[in-house]
Amino acid sequence: MTKSLFPGFDGLMSLSRREGVDVRPTLLRVLTDLYVQTRIHSDDEQRQFTELATRLIDQVDDATRAAIKAKLAIYPQTPVPVLQKLGLVAAQEGRRVPLAREIPTPAPAPAPVRTPSDAELRMASNMAMQPKDAAEIHDMFFRAGASERALILHNLAQTPLKAAPRIPTVRTKRAIQILEMAAIAGDAENFTLELGDSLILPSRVAAQIVDDAGGEALAVAARAIDMPSPNFQRILLFFKPAIGTSVNEVYRLSRLYDRLSDRSALVMLAAWRGSTLAVTRAKYQPSLHDGERQRARAGASQTRPGVQPGAMPPRRTGTDGSSER
Repeated sequence: MTKSLFPGFDGLMSLSRREGVDVRPTLLRVLTDLYVQTRIHSDDEQRQFTELATRLIDQVDDATRAAIKAKLAIYPQTPVPVLQKLGLVAAQEGRRVPLAREIPTPAPAPAPVRTPSDAELRMASNMAMQPKDAAEIHDMFFRAGASERALILHNLAQTPLKAAPRIPTVRTKRAIQILEMAAIAGDAENFTLELGDSLILPSRVAAQIVDDAGGEALAVAARAIDMPSPNFQRILLFFKPAIGTSVNEVYRLSRLYDRLSDRSALVMLAAWRGSTLAVTRAKYQPSLHDGERQRARAGASQTRPGVQPGAMPPRRTGTDGSSER
């Protein structure tokens, strides 16, 4: 089970001890989710899960341990050593494992009042991004390599360009749940639809973000909806197998994500939205230009009437010099 999904598991563990990004909570959650999705396991799968889970349980935070404890407590095929490691009583034959008690959630502390930072003041700037500039930023980002993209995102935090408004919290919570479920199921279509809806992006741009091989565009999109780092790591492991099976890629994108500022992500989101307007204008500009030329030619070809409205008709003079009416 773990060999096919995580061939670099030992490498991730060793690198996790050396680097600043700790993916062990994410790995334990992913292992547990994979294990409980199937009701029947081979002896080799049970042995591997027992070995890996018991190693990680003592190395993760209390919240992660409580989350997997709640899942494994009601799963009938949880190995006994894992139950013992979690402090659960193994069920006797014919009895279910008792449900773990609910862990009370502490009330959130009130946010302290603080002075807005320089970046937050820059976010309030009224320097709106023009569609042409947005299209240039969009194209430059997707043409750049990994190191150049990181530099672009770093520089966006210092620009006076107006960032896109934050996505409402209620919307982001729903989007994070749907995106993670779609990633676990490998459902690229619904993942792309939800990403486009939550970020108010056209399907073309949403698909470009999802299909981007480097993963930086997906990191920007996840930061724009304020996705927690563990959720983003799980999406990498499930939805991007080319990245999830590479130790270096997982840590590179995890470090990028943890260092990526909200402002950089929201400015890039504004560029993605503005680039759509630039493409639309470029698409219809030739037809609009041709229409103006045709109207100009039609106006020039019209003959001016000899008698203007409201003018007196000319007098006709007879042969004897008298005027005729």
